[in-house]
Amino acid sequence: MKKIDLHMHTLISDGTDSLDDIIRIVSETGLDLFSVTDHDSIKAGILVPSMLAAVPSEKRTPFLRGVEFSCKDELGKYHVLGYGYDPTVPGIAEVVFKGHELRMKKTRARITFLQERFGFSFSDEEIQELLTKDNPGKPHIAKLMVQHGYAENIKQAISEYINKKEFENVHVHPEEAIEGILKSGGIPILAHPSYGDGDELILGEEMEQRLQRLMDFGLKGVEAYYSGFTPKIQEEVLSFADKYDLYVTAGSDYHGGNKMVELGWTNLDDVSDAPAGLKRFLNDADILYR
Repeated sequence: MKKIDLHMHTLISDGTDSLDDIIRIVSETGLDLFSVTDHDSIKAGILVPSMLAAVPSEKRTPFLRGVEFSCKDELGKYHVLGYGYDPTVPGIAEVVFKGHELRMKKTRARITFLQERFGFSFSDEEIQELLTKDNPGKPHIAKLMVQHGYAENIKQAISEYINKKEFENVHVHPEEAIEGILKSGGIPILAHPSYGDGDELILGEEMEQRLQRLMDFGLKGVEAYYSGFTPKIQEEVLSFADKYDLYVTAGSDYHGGNKMVELGWTNLDDVSDAPAGLKRFLNDADILYR
């Protein structure tokens, strides 16, 4: 195994590619292992294995079930990845259900807020289409705003308008996500550990304290190889992984056309050059079609 990407999103959450697209692009990119980590959804983890079963074995890329939970508590914002879970065990499904319900609640509230605060109106058909998506979020609302001319681009729509709506106590807490992943036999990993809420950058002692707190909840690893990391940040995350004997993962955070990141951009060219934490993860994770 040489090239992997364990962090990507599809139309199920806030990406632009279908699952069929992802399977094709993964094959064209030459990945040796991939994971689809849609926000607050295990739909890909259920569907992709059967889709891959229909692919000739010589063209079939090994797959690891994944999910990314958007979490927040009084101390900050976290994205918790879950890998290798059993989707038939209730633990992870309960967290998915809560995350989806909160996401739908926030989507409705944001639409109302934009109408009342800024006078942005959307048709009933547009709102209904938005609410029938698997996991509607800020990028979907932002894209609709751009189509109506309310914002020049998705980034402006989110930062200058959508983010003005604040929420209290309507989040999945990190301990809930970690517990649900563990109950379903999965491995909880902290995504891009240096990034918090918005432009917040978490480094040094603050990152170490955050990791220690999440480890008390059962966190097992960190995403140390990430498309948005500088070499210095990557080195620091790897040092904490080594210090606390944590698993290590690598992911691009690919979103298709919604983000300027290519599939496979993880800052790790060859798994053989990776630290022991990543090799242990690959050995212990429940990889399908290995």
